Amino acid sequence: MKKTKFRLTTTRIIMLGFLLAIGIGTFLLCLPISSVKGRPVDFLDAFFVATSAVCVTGLSTVVTAAQWSVFGQAVILLLVQFGGLGIVTVTTVMMLVFGRRIMLSERLLLQEAYNLDSLRGLVRVTKSVVLGTLLVEGIGACLYFLCFVGEYGPTAIWYAIFHAVSAFCNAGLDLLGDSSLAAYATNLWVNLVTIGLIVIGGIGFPVWRDVRRTYKKRREGEIPKGRFFERLSLHSKLAITTSALLIFGGAVLFFLFEYNNPDTIGTMSFPQKLLASLFQSVTTRTAGFQTIPQENFTPASSMLSLIFMFIGGSPSSTAGGVKTVTVAVILLSVISVVRGKRDIEVFQRKIPSFYLKKALAVVSVSIGCVFAATMLVCATQGWNLTEALYETVSALATVGLSCGKTGDLNSVGKVIIILCMYLGRIGPITLAISLQSGAQKGIRKLPESKVMIG
Repeated sequence: MKKTKFRLTTTRIIMLGFLLAIGIGTFLLCLPISSVKGRPVDFLDAFFVATSAVCVTGLSTVVTAAQWSVFGQAVILLLVQFGGLGIVTVTTVMMLVFGRRIMLSERLLLQEAYNLDSLRGLVRVTKSVVLGTLLVEGIGACLYFLCFVGEYGPTAIWYAIFHAVSAFCNAGLDLLGDSSLAAYATNLWVNLVTIGLIVIGGIGFPVWRDVRRTYKKRREGEIPKGRFFERLSLHSKLAITTSALLIFGGAVLFFLFEYNNPDTIGTMSFPQKLLASLFQSVTTRTAGFQTIPQENFTPASSMLSLIFMFIGGSPSSTAGGVKTVTVAVILLSVISVVRGKRDIEVFQRKIPSFYLKKALAVVSVSIGCVFAATMLVCATQGWNLTEALYETVSALATVGLSCGKTGDLNSVGKVIIILCMYLGRIGPITLAISLQSGAQKGIRKLPESKVMIG
């Protein structure tokens, strides 16, 4: 019997790269210097937080501000930045810094990571992604500093940097205590800065590149006035449109569901209710910060939050979930069937059926993972269904929101959620592909046969 040779494919490199980062992070967080008390942190808690940071999730079994020293917080920040940019981008940057030439294998990795059509300009794209990330995070840190300086003094510089990186990378980890951004629920400045960073980080690097390219053409007069959106790629149009519908539609629904709830926004003024609803709509799609106690939601808001967490951000972004474009393709397919059309059509373009198959595979596998993980959490923790669903969907979609139950996890529960966070970051499909022994040899064409649907 012929043995199958193990090859380091793109998916396996990504999978092993994240595992290595988690391992290094766990080791550093276990050091006494990482703890405020100067004593080694429990291994499982360090493992949990390192995984949460690398997978830009935000769930934590300990309070970040109370447990970790400045060194420990710096380790977490670096892990978040690594997780947000991704193993491929970080590795490429390191090679550029040390003057190593980018070989064909690395260029193929970059091409797949950024979902590009060709190998041209890959290094330039990587540089623009990194510089763009640092620029946006820098602006965000400056804006945060203006708010934090009056309350925290010189420490505000560190707080501003930490929260800017955490927000942009959709991580949701904070240094403000055990209630996240609840103290700033009515602060317009902090809310808008956080919302801006979350949206920019979650819209996806390909959309950044496309918007920049189109804007350059518009400025040079190649695109007529008022035709900017029309000249964007179909991917960008779907990502932007779907994100906008989810953000503003979600804000309206949260506003209606929680309007009279005294435990959430019921006691706020009308403008404050709008602001809190908008923030919840944005943060639910993988950011993890919260200004409203999640455990106090009405059942309708809890269900909406679960749906939004499952969807997540856009492809090739710092966000998680099954992604906006994935859901958009499936919904467009449903619309095409209802309207009696053979093809999936949107914005005067046809979407090949291959993308529908891929979208259905991603959603189906993700739903299966949610069911399996939720069942295990219910069996091992003794929680009710809503609590278990909230925790597992939040972990698998790398969101970080919780009903306040993360700290109550036992050892088995922590391991389950760690696996969920890791699987959510690399993607269930990525893991499945990475475990394949090799490419399928030969293609058979079988006779077609009808089945009944519905």
